[in-house]
Amino acid sequence: MPSPTPVQDAVSARLDRFLTALGSESRAYGPDAEMFIRSAAATLRGGKRLRARFCHTGWRAVAHFSARDAVETDALWDLCAALEIFQSAALVHDDLIDNSDTRRGGPAAHRSLEQQHRTLAWAGDAESFGRAGAILLGDLLVAWSDDLLEQGLADAAHASQVRREYARMRRDVTTGQFLDIAEESAWQVNPIAEHADRALRVVSLKSARYSIEQPLLLGALLAGADESQQAALRRFGHPVGMAFQLRDDVLGVFGDQSLTGKPTGDDLREGKRTVLIAFTREHLDASARRLLDELLGDPMLSADQVSALQATITGSGALARVEELIDSYAQQADRALSGAPLDNAAVGELRDLARAATVRTA
Repeated sequence: MPSPTPVQDAVSARLDRFLTALGSESRAYGPDAEMFIRSAAATLRGGKRLRARFCHTGWRAVAHFSARDAVETDALWDLCAALEIFQSAALVHDDLIDNSDTRRGGPAAHRSLEQQHRTLAWAGDAESFGRAGAILLGDLLVAWSDDLLEQGLADAAHASQVRREYARMRRDVTTGQFLDIAEESAWQVNPIAEHADRALRVVSLKSARYSIEQPLLLGALLAGADESQQAALRRFGHPVGMAFQLRDDVLGVFGDQSLTGKPTGDDLREGKRTVLIAFTREHLDASARRLLDELLGDPMLSADQVSALQATITGSGALARVEELIDSYAQQADRALSGAPLDNAAVGELRDLARAATVRTA
């Protein structure tokens, strides 16, 4: 995604003001709490601000269709920033669940807290402290997200519709995260023919809806979107979100660490049962499938083993099938906007965002 943009700058400025106020409030809690607050704030630095950008463009698509001189309100920026805080909460918990050591090229939140425990020479097990602290840190970020959302919606005309969709987003992503970890255990008792569909359901709930579709719709709802506008944006947002996550799955296996900020083949070491893996297993014989299953999820996979698994995935045709699926979703999304009652300039930006989200290297 291109960076920086005016939306990214505006959201970062809003987050800075919010965090400054929280920092002042937390001083009364003592130095340990201040460390906790700083750790949470650190997770909000950087990133593509993808959800904020889709939210902002969803607002523009509706607001500028009705009135070209529609003004960006504080409620819009609060909503955009709240989405970014919720994203950070999801990443903190996701890294903890996946035992990921890194995030955006630096230590994951639980590893950072673990290191602070050691630096301060505290008693007890530093790793356990880091994991427990990260659970609470993620919970704190969810609370911050709600705080900022409610602050922005205090006087908003369409607050109830935004609240309902935001609540649905939180339920969807939490359920999707559970289904993701369940699939890492349940795959061996389910028919191979069902694995891809089960993985796609995880993609939809855990990523597609809350990464693209729901931020897009939330911005539109804030602008007063009618049913036809909501339907068009859903038809666009969901397939873009599916393609976005499938691209993420490809990068999780084949991505360049210098670009993604995570070790090459990290998803293989974490044992993620993605669509890519489901397609691969469908085309392997029993012995090759057993070998794949034995290696998948081994945190000590060597570079040579990662390369061998990459070759297996490519040779099975799974990578090509996922790329075809990404293209199919992208085309479906593009068609969804044709003739939609939305601002033309915003529709053009949505198409640009969709391409950037699905054709990327990081």
